[in-house]
Amino acid sequence: MTTPSTPPAPPARGRRRAPSRMERAAGRAAALQRPRVLLALLLLLALTCVMLLDGYLRAEVGGDQRVRTGASANDVPDDVLDGGPILSFPGGQATTVSVPDKTIVLTFDDGPDPTWTPQVLEILEKYDVPGTFFLVGSMVSRHPGIVRDMVEQGNEVGVHTFTHVDLSYQSQARVTREIEQTQLALAGAAGITTTLFRAPYSSQTDAIDNYSWPVYESLGADGYTSVFIDTDSDDWKRPGVSKIVEWATPEDDEGASVLFHDAGGERSQTIEALPKYIEKMKAKGYTFTTVSGVMADQQPTGAGRTGAGPVGEQGLQAAHHEATGATLYEGKALVAAVAVAEWTVPALSVGLVIVGVAVMGRFAMMLVLARRHHRQRNRRRFSWGPPVTGPVSVIVPAYNEKECIEATLRSLARSTHPIEIIVVDDGSTDGTAEIAESLGLPGVRVVRQANAGKPAALNNGVRHARYDIVVMMDGDTVFEPDTVRHLVQPFADPSVGAVAGNAKVGNRRTLIGAWQHIEYVMGFNLDRRMYDLLRCMPTIPGAIGAFRREAVLQVGGMSDDTLAEDTDITIALHRAGWRVVYEEHARAWTEAPGSLGQLWSQRYRWSYGTMQALWKHRRSLTDKGPSGRFGRVGMPLVVLFQVVTPVFAPLIDVFTVYSMVFVDFRAALLAWLAVLAVQLVCAAYAFRLDREKYRYLLMMPLQQLAYRQMMYLVLIHSCVTALTGGRLRWQKLKRTGEVGTPAGTAGTGTGGTG
Repeated sequence: MTTPSTPPAPPARGRRRAPSRMERAAGRAAALQRPRVLLALLLLLALTCVMLLDGYLRAEVGGDQRVRTGASANDVPDDVLDGGPILSFPGGQATTVSVPDKTIVLTFDDGPDPTWTPQVLEILEKYDVPGTFFLVGSMVSRHPGIVRDMVEQGNEVGVHTFTHVDLSYQSQARVTREIEQTQLALAGAAGITTTLFRAPYSSQTDAIDNYSWPVYESLGADGYTSVFIDTDSDDWKRPGVSKIVEWATPEDDEGASVLFHDAGGERSQTIEALPKYIEKMKAKGYTFTTVSGVMADQQPTGAGRTGAGPVGEQGLQAAHHEATGATLYEGKALVAAVAVAEWTVPALSVGLVIVGVAVMGRFAMMLVLARRHHRQRNRRRFSWGPPVTGPVSVIVPAYNEKECIEATLRSLARSTHPIEIIVVDDGSTDGTAEIAESLGLPGVRVVRQANAGKPAALNNGVRHARYDIVVMMDGDTVFEPDTVRHLVQPFADPSVGAVAGNAKVGNRRTLIGAWQHIEYVMGFNLDRRMYDLLRCMPTIPGAIGAFRREAVLQVGGMSDDTLAEDTDITIALHRAGWRVVYEEHARAWTEAPGSLGQLWSQRYRWSYGTMQALWKHRRSLTDKGPSGRFGRVGMPLVVLFQVVTPVFAPLIDVFTVYSMVFVDFRAALLAWLAVLAVQLVCAAYAFRLDREKYRYLLMMPLQQLAYRQMMYLVLIHSCVTALTGGRLRWQKLKRTGEVGTPAGTAGTGTGGTG
């Protein structure tokens, strides 16, 4: 029987056809989605940049740990090697300056450190002694407040590179970058730049060699003063407080540039030794100043050691310059970005630990419950009740399904269970309805309607259904001969309102198809076993599901409030008190998206529609009695496992790469392989339950690296759309019609009933 309708008139020849209402709506929807896609990509890019910045700040990427020793110094002037600890290049000529007698320049390396540097500053303030701190730029950007306090207290700061590398091994570009980045960090932290410099691993002038000398010459030409030391406390060796004080004391009342460390390790001995040292030197008549204090009263005349008069107050901050213009704003931006990275990466790390535990717990729960489900449903004595043998109605909503509709209907015609087939043509423009009618299959009715979407097509089919049980499927899906018979048996239990079937990917020969095959078997069907035992099944797949007609009408039919009408009605049935179960033996072969674009479109609709359905039924959380079980159990599980963990789970791969580059390559790789092994075990068990071939699991590592990241982007896109209040229409995927009933499953059906 066919419900007549008037086909649309063809466009006049020579005239350009005006876009239809659906085409215009699709165009508007696409225009609205582009900014959301861009925003999702920008979020991912921002997260990647934050993680890269955090790793670079920790000096692990490209963190060259080489330290040069024993190199020749024949190219270095003897006056420099034997000269004072302060090296500058006025007029392009190397000149050294010595610290005056009875004068101490206290210098500190490797800070700032949030534990030790504030204690050093407190001691210096207590004794009214200035210090000169040579700071590591990455530490400055991470602890700007300490640097700000340091400068405001009257101390002096210098550059100690950004990542604490031996500059003699680095290119000129790397040297420039190390200096400029540290200056930006100082500008952002304290609003200043500095002309003082000390190279890592080169504390005394005799450490200058032929490799490092060009670095000092280049920096000197740029106006930098390189600062070395006369006396080393060797506090980093932790020899004891008395030894530190002894080794930091110059001989014969000579002046000295003295080295301590306020970072880089455990510095409790330094903190204890510093006040004793200051008291000792003051008792001997020494005064304390900064590098600029020495330079202020010096008028060097050439290379070699020069004398110095009393320290001038004017010179204390001569090395500091106020940061202005682009330098100041770029510095503030750097500090702000680092603050974001310092908060984001640890927070994500904690979140991923929680998510990791949840994911592993989910895997364990799925394995246990899936095994129990399989054993329970496959016992010989298991039965839903008396066999269901009465005819049922099969509803096939179809919109432009000319490639698939014949295979779909012929597979239904071979059904071993009596059925009527209702094809609801939703305004197709490709002759789908005509193809369905031309097949002449018994028991097939074609109902035409103006294009209104899948929910409306399904509701129309329910209205035309003659029987109390209705089976809903997609127009691109192929049933096995026994599919309907298996699918309807749970209705022997009068509490069952709906049954979810076992959807299988039919076009699995391509890489994308194989990835989806793994996902269907492991993710969807293993999940459904778990949810079935917990009695909180969240979704009856659109490709294969059966319903009591009474239950569908009770909840108001298929709703077009969401894009996931299957999830929407499933939750509604739970809330109405009906039981929803899973029948693993009722298999349907569906055509999965064949391109990344089609896959993105489908999964975007799924994930966004699921969010809509969960929000629509949010009050299920407070439902009482048996009908509230979904709200108490299902809703939290779906939110956790289908929204929260999918957002964070792919970040495990991102953090694995982060750890490989910045932390420990071997440990990170082993951890990733361990997680992959757990997933492979789960997938292998799921394949065993579904009697699938294991060879597809060979593609699982690549699926984890590529496919899962795409799903992550899709979910972010959906979240952005949900937060911005966007809406989508039911989208039609491009079909190829390549899915047919698998060999060996064909049988002799009854045809159908009229």
